[in-house]
Amino acid sequence: HVQLVESGGGSVQAGGSLTLSCSASESTYRSICMARFRQAPGSQRETVATVDSNGVTKVAGSVKGRFTLSKTRTNHTLFLQMDNLKPEDTAMYYCAADAFTSSGGACFVVIQSGNFRYWGPGTQVTVSE
Repeated sequence: HVQLVESGGGSVQAGGSLTLSCSASESTYRSICMARFRQAPGSQRETVATVDSNGVTKVAGSVKGRFTLSKTRTNHTLFLQMDNLKPEDTAMYYCAADAFTSSGGACFVVIQSGNFRYWGPGTQVTVSE
């Protein structure tokens, strides 16, 4: 079982920056993949950024060039640096993770489907004009 502890978030004016952090409790699995999702009221959940078990990151087109995802290798802490924030970035942001004892392609499947097993409680990001 993996527990996720989130921090960061808050309110900022458009053009500002915020950093979201997410720490995974479990570090004994052979491969771990993590992601950030967001969901605004009345909208579907959106994948913001993902990192696979090899550390390869991808960010959504809507935030590319503004958001940067990074992860420490040793203690599996995920950082989402959000710059030049826009009001449309306002949402609840969730950290998600999955972990496997093998080093196969399970993380690839999870990232493609978005069906992560472990989720953080979420943190609110509000961007005002």
